Amino acid sequence: MQLDIPNTIDITYKEPGKFEDTRFEKIHNVIFESSIEASVLVAQEIAHLIREKAEKNEPCVLGLATGSSPIKVYEELVRMHKEEGLSFSNVVSFNLDEYYPMDKSNIQSYFYFMHEHLFNHVDILSENINIPDGSVRLEDLYQYCIDYEMKIKALGGLDFQLLGIGRTGHIGFNEPGSHFNSGTRNITLDHITRIDAAPSFLGIDNVPRKAITMGIGTVRSAKRIILLGWGVSKAEILKKTIEGAITPEVPATYLQEHNNTTFVLDGGASSELTRVKTPWLVTSCIWTESLKLKAVVWLSELTNKPFLKLTDKDYNDNGMSNLLTEEGTAYDLNIKMFNRLQHTITGWPGGKPNADDTNRPERSTPVQKRVIIFSPHPDDDVISMGGTFDRLIEQGHEVHVVYQTSGNIAVSDEEALKFAEIARSLSPDCKESIAIIDFLNQKTGNDVDPLEVRKLKGLIRRSESFAATRYLGLNDENVHFLDLPFYETGAIKKNNLSEGDVDLMCGIIECIKPHQIYAAGDIADPHGTHKICLDALFEALKKLKHNAYMNNCWVWLYRGAWHEWESYEIEMGVPMSPDQVLKKRHAIFYHQSQKDGVMFQGDDSREFWVRVEDRNRLTAKKYNDLGLADYAAIEAFKRYHF
Repeated sequence: MQLDIPNTIDITYKEPGKFEDTRFEKIHNVIFESSIEASVLVAQEIAHLIREKAEKNEPCVLGLATGSSPIKVYEELVRMHKEEGLSFSNVVSFNLDEYYPMDKSNIQSYFYFMHEHLFNHVDILSENINIPDGSVRLEDLYQYCIDYEMKIKALGGLDFQLLGIGRTGHIGFNEPGSHFNSGTRNITLDHITRIDAAPSFLGIDNVPRKAITMGIGTVRSAKRIILLGWGVSKAEILKKTIEGAITPEVPATYLQEHNNTTFVLDGGASSELTRVKTPWLVTSCIWTESLKLKAVVWLSELTNKPFLKLTDKDYNDNGMSNLLTEEGTAYDLNIKMFNRLQHTITGWPGGKPNADDTNRPERSTPVQKRVIIFSPHPDDDVISMGGTFDRLIEQGHEVHVVYQTSGNIAVSDEEALKFAEIARSLSPDCKESIAIIDFLNQKTGNDVDPLEVRKLKGLIRRSESFAATRYLGLNDENVHFLDLPFYETGAIKKNNLSEGDVDLMCGIIECIKPHQIYAAGDIADPHGTHKICLDALFEALKKLKHNAYMNNCWVWLYRGAWHEWESYEIEMGVPMSPDQVLKKRHAIFYHQSQKDGVMFQGDDSREFWVRVEDRNRLTAKKYNDLGLADYAAIEAFKRYHF
């Protein structure tokens, strides 16, 4: 099947290494700007296969995946069923895996996931749905796995297998060490896999240690395989999978030997591939100014030399001779890139009054700017840009901080119980406090917090936010809470972005009419809230961009506790003195519910304030290693042009 895909890319299989710009790659892959666009195209290929099989009066045997990666694919398949008449009556599905032990009714089960996202919304026959049963007795499990395999084989194998990939390189739950001929079986989950699942289970202690999974051999027997890779957190393992040697330590590398596999990636997931990260090592480049800076930063880090010490030989020895052909000499290029990077550094994030701003990242006028700092959760502002936040206030700008969500899901039950008990002590007859205490004392893993519990948890985050912003000198009237509706589900899974969310964003922007907007451009947080909040801003900007006041509004993106911009991506770096680092730390400390055992820790055991201080120091060190001044710490921003 040949699909119409933008930029003449198609996701049908091509022989790896066929083209010059993919010679490092051993698995065919295509890269899209948006995972949504890519998901739609994958869904179209699946739909075409279903219809093709139906015309032949044959079953369409699909291997299906769970997790966040395929959700948009399933949404598009549901849309095609409802709006275009796509029937699933000839589909037989086999899911890759399930936690063990796991009851079907548990909201964390993959049985629940598949019905919620796909099966409940299409006309697939219930008897054609096959999902590993996490409630099978241990003594029956071996035979159960054999029977699962035999059922797939009896249907002639899988026509199509949809995959995601874990940071261990697992496909399904085939963890490192899995054999290439392995079949369906019980397996022990890798610690990293359990860490990644922890947010959904409200803590790693609640994540099962075992699972049932289809084997590598079962997956490899599929006639067509598509693997979805979204986000920068998957970039490193995808590079190993696509460019590395076949090894049981990265089970996904076994797909290199499959003759009809395509990896479908977004920009973040592809960022470590050689042709993306260092394209000059692969093919001839069109040397844009941004690519030149990226290349010189890479060469400086590779040779461990500051910009101004790089030589013609350094460039020639590392595949960059054609860049020198354009620029003349290493000396000329080094000076040019040094100046470009130096001009990103400013102690005046709102612009320096009465100064020549030709080579400064921000405008000098208006002298006093109206500023919105959008914070997805009620602590991202101080964690990610606390020093810049403080500087903007000190330099006389009209600063507003806007918390996009309540952050209530990140408050532990123990923390909420503590406050509810205090409230009951102050007012023993308060029915609301008593109800909250009773619920929390009896809460089970499947219970969703009722409104009064969510309200209490939101108030805890809100009071912490006021404490931090007051410490930085911001008036309470400049602190705004949107409580965007998409977030208020009481569960880890959020709703899709709605018009209501976007309208709230538009409303606050229209009210303040800002000259500057700061927003979280870090979409690598483990539960997706940053991404939805950023999308809400982008949609609001689309609606408002024709207003006259938006012509003078600049948008700066910061990153959170998970990742930092690369040196060559930074367009404004705001240095911090040691005293400012301490002040930022103290502002973060006011968010007490997020200290000492935060619920969404990720795979980094350090507290958020430690992570961000180390990150800010590392950014400053990178600048210094490239030959620029030595600062205690730097907060970094990238401008978004809308």
